[in-house]
Amino acid sequence: MEILKLTPTGKDYLWGGTRLREEYEKKIDLTPLAETWECSIHPDGPSYVKNGEFKGMTLAEVLKQHPEYIGTKVKNGELPVLIKFIDAKKDLSVQVHPNDEYARKYEHQNGKTEMWYVIDAEEGASLIYGFQHKVTPEILKKAVETGTLDKHLQKVKVHKGDVFYVPAGTVHGIGAGILVAEIQESSNVTYRVYDYNRVDKSGKKRELHFDKALQVMDMEVTPEAKQKPRLVKHYPGCSRELLCRCKYFETERIQVTKGFSFSVMDNSFQVLMCIDGYSQVETMDTEQKPVRLYKGETVFLPAGIGRCVVVGDATMLKIRC
Repeated sequence: MEILKLTPTGKDYLWGGTRLREEYEKKIDLTPLAETWECSIHPDGPSYVKNGEFKGMTLAEVLKQHPEYIGTKVKNGELPVLIKFIDAKKDLSVQVHPNDEYARKYEHQNGKTEMWYVIDAEEGASLIYGFQHKVTPEILKKAVETGTLDKHLQKVKVHKGDVFYVPAGTVHGIGAGILVAEIQESSNVTYRVYDYNRVDKSGKKRELHFDKALQVMDMEVTPEAKQKPRLVKHYPGCSRELLCRCKYFETERIQVTKGFSFSVMDNSFQVLMCIDGYSQVETMDTEQKPVRLYKGETVFLPAGIGRCVVVGDATMLKIRC
């Protein structure tokens, strides 16, 4: 059983920038480079295996051959998460995602609950997180038509290291000047509510999905998105903190100063994203070579691979279900 180093698919959405290529060494010939889908089995953006026995295969193909790599906790045999880097040079659209029940009935895929870890943010950057007061379909329709939606939305200042949990149904939008790691359900269903009257490369306005959005969005007052205190546990060689735990995924930030070890049991796969620095990951299988992990790179650790050791000087996210 091998550590799988992954290569992403890129997306050139009009709001994207160039940081993923310039700072994270993403050799993807797209301009702008808005997103890289680092760990994905979704057909809209699969990730590929870069090393070992499965080199050149999509992660989806590998997991179809070896469903046990996902873990016993996942009952449907499909990888439940999709993990991205997002570089927002400009504002994303005001948007909302449906929950599982609605998405599976009408879109034939999962809903989309997600979380963001803010890797970097320009001074004064902000994002949209829900409504600052209760709204109705009539209020929203008029606001979209007149370009006054902003006065109803909750704007939140963003700083490096912030964490936001975004349940399905929450109206949101990442603002300009923000770079995030996004961990989400494996889904690509987005309903645009407002897109600032922008046009794409062909000169056409991007499609809005207002009627569908009304059916899935939470129109109540959204609790203020304050940063909750996080418990940092210090160990020889690293510090660890739980960023988010929900029914779909668990995300931990690990600051590696020398090294740490952990076990990947039969119940769940694990994913390591290197946010900054450099590290090396190896298992107890002496026949397998250690895998080097640089800033911006991601590895998939199959369920049951056992004890893993990470050494280096890096900031990492560790994701599991």
